[in-house]
Formats: sequence, C-alpha cells, structure tokens
Amino acid sequence: MNTLTYKEIISAIAIVLTLVAFLPYVLAIISGRTKPHVFSWIIWGSTTFVVFLAQVEAKGGVGAWPIGISGIITLWIALLAYLKRADISITKIDWLFFVSALSSLPLWYLSADPLWAVIVLTVVDILGFAPTLRKAYYAPYTEPLLFYALFAVRNMLVILALEFYSVTTVLFPAAIAIACVALMLVITIRREHLSIKK
Repeated sequence: MNTLTYKEIISAIAIVLTLVAFLPYVLAIISGRTKPHVFSWIIWGSTTFVVFLAQVEAKGGVGAWPIGISGIITLWIALLAYLKRADISITKIDWLFFVSALSSLPLWYLSADPLWAVIVLTVVDILGFAPTLRKAYYAPYTEPLLFYALFAVRNMLVILALEFYSVTTVLFPAAIAIACVALMLVITIRREHLSIKK
C-alpha cells in the first residue's frame, strides 16, 4: 500500500487552505453580496494557472497542485462574476495587465524556459496588489485579514511541498506570500491608527 509522503501531506493541507479561503468569497458571489471585477479575476486566474503549468514543467511536483487548484477556482470566480452580472467595466490598466499576462506565453515558447513566464506573471500579480493596497490604506476594514493570512500560509506550504526548488518553482508562491503579509501589515497598522484617532 502506498503511503502519503511528507510533500503530499503539505500539498493537501495547502489545497484545503485554498478551498477554505475561497469558500466565503464564492458564497458571497452566489448570494449577490459580493460583485467582483470580472476582468481582474480572469487576469489572476490566467496568471495563476500559467504559473502552475510552468511549475509542473520545472518539476515542482505535488507542490504545484495548490497553485493549479487556485488557478481553476479563480477562473471559476471570474465565470461566476460574469454570470451574476458583477463589475464588467474594463479600464486601460486592466488591458495592460491582461496583455502583460499573455506576453508570458510567447516568452516561454521563444526561450523554451518557463522561468521567463513565471517572472512576468509574478510581476503582473504583484502589480495587481497595488489597488488593493491603496484601498486597504484608506479603508482597512474593507479587507479581510483572515483571507490574506490563509493565502500567506498556503503559499509557504506550497514552497515546502515543492519536489524541486528553483527560481521557476519558488518565485511566484514566495512573492505572493510576501505580498499577503505586507498587505496584512498595512491593514493592521491602519486599523490601529484609526482606532487611536477615535
């Protein structure tokens, strides 16, 4: 009988954290309480899923699975948002992020190295944090700390679960974990600052 390895167990925990983090958000979309920006979720889903493919090619193994699951759920959120007639406005910056994300595929193909795709996609995803960071600074109670905490831990577990370590396999989850922690710090500091002012 095949027993689960340490890496498979960590990957399974990371997948569970992914599902737990996304579940309230998905339920809020279904109930109509949350109306996400469709195009943003298409971009995030695309970037995450392409990073998953790059990690698989770079022999990330079971550590890549949570990223793949996250990419699929993110694209599903985009579909739900569209079906629920959420925010479908598209700005020039949205197109810039989308074209940047798509540019990773020719880079990968031309260089035959998934690292270039991962670098571009990581930069696009990190830049995608900027509007949320700005919003969290001015309205820190509008962002859920637990959501970002779960994703920070999930991405650290992804790194532990990787079967092969390289810049290609580690860059994206490490950058997203750091971005989540930075966002949590901004939210926490701003909440404390605002509570002192009252």
